[in-house]
Amino acid sequence: MLPPVRALRLGVAGPVGTGKSSLIATLCRALSEDLRLGVITNDIYTDEDARFLRSEGVLEPERIRAVETGACPHTAIRDDVTANLLAAEDLERDFAPLDVVIIESGGDNLTATFSPALVDAQLFVLDVAGGGDVARKGGPGIARADLLVVNKTDLAPYVGVDVAQMVADAESAREGRAVLALSRTDASAISALRQWVLEVLAAHRSGTHTPVDPGPMAPHSHSDEEGGWFVHTHDDQAESHSHAHSH
Repeated sequence: MLPPVRALRLGVAGPVGTGKSSLIATLCRALSEDLRLGVITNDIYTDEDARFLRSEGVLEPERIRAVETGACPHTAIRDDVTANLLAAEDLERDFAPLDVVIIESGGDNLTATFSPALVDAQLFVLDVAGGGDVARKGGPGIARADLLVVNKTDLAPYVGVDVAQMVADAESAREGRAVLALSRTDASAISALRQWVLEVLAAHRSGTHTPVDPGPMAPHSHSDEEGGWFVHTHDDQAESHSHAHSH
């Protein structure tokens, strides 16, 4: 008899404020009657996202775990995924069997992606309030995540965004990969998101789904405690540092 397949690990990434936590709450409401779920959130120094999801009552509180990365949010989902892997394994052991573990990245920029060593599939979240041109800017998450979500479409009239054009731009950037326009008030869009997860889960269980690496983040700089900055690369090699102090 073959051993049971472990839970599908689904990553949710995207810039700050795009609605990742709310999307996960929506997913849990749509799936929890049919699937056994767990959630892991990532924040730098807090467990705020986990507390938000617990307060929404979407799952038993014990099924929502927080990882405090203590560093750039992308570090724990790509560079050194140990903390998240351990959290996922603990969750799956404590509530065996689980069907899906959703892992939320800390809010970052357009280039954050999950390592395929951590998640089996990943979706990248943009929102209309970030501007209708964001999808055209590209990046590994926008271009090559398993699913791109254009979120908060109900806000489009208030921010002057043409959702159809934004989705068309996203589809062009993704060369035919899946794009979903979503609002938590749009039942048909939520149903489409639910169906997408179920299809990925079925492929995972059958062994026909292959995790794909969208590609590393581009090099970018961060300020340091000495008033300078350092360059952070994600090319699966050592992080590089360049200091340029300003006075």
